Amino acid sequence: MNPVEVVTERARAARSAVYRVSLAPLLVRAGIFGTVLAGLLLAYPVQVLAGRPLAALAVVALLPAVGPRRVWSTFAALVTVGGWLLATEGYDRPIALWRLLAVAVALYLAHSLCALAALLPYDAVVDPELIVRWLTRAGGVLLASAVLGVLLVEVSGVGGDRGFLGATVVGLLVAVALSALLGWLLRRR
Repeated sequence: MNPVEVVTERARAARSAVYRVSLAPLLVRAGIFGTVLAGLLLAYPVQVLAGRPLAALAVVALLPAVGPRRVWSTFAALVTVGGWLLATEGYDRPIALWRLLAVAVALYLAHSLCALAALLPYDAVVDPELIVRWLTRAGGVLLASAVLGVLLVEVSGVGGDRGFLGATVVGLLVAVALSALLGWLLRRR
């Protein structure tokens, strides 16, 4: 097959794929874009969000929507956390519990939607009930996490003038310990 025929065949295949795209996978990917962008806008300070940085953040939000099976969802989460650190440490924005919970919700929803999108090919015919059940389960996890997090913050007395450093370090240690435990369990299997 000569190179012109190869290019022509690939163009036909791409055109066929575009015509077969269904609505549900596109909506899931639009949800990924929206939640990642919302998390980025909540995390970054307002002073940074003018002009080119906003366009760059839109590209960062678009990457996991286009490639949910790749490293882009992790990249977008790290950029969001970097924006949060920039806002709190670099611009001395006080840590508000509502903003912290909103960024956490956006990160979790983006992660969950990326997992769903990774399972759905572009031409999948999906029952809307599947997406509703998926989002309901994610909403339950978010609600339980928010209630437990707020209760633990109130009971432990962290925050305010003393800051969230202790809670952050403990949370990081728990996340590393759980990751190590899951890795050990998977290797053992």
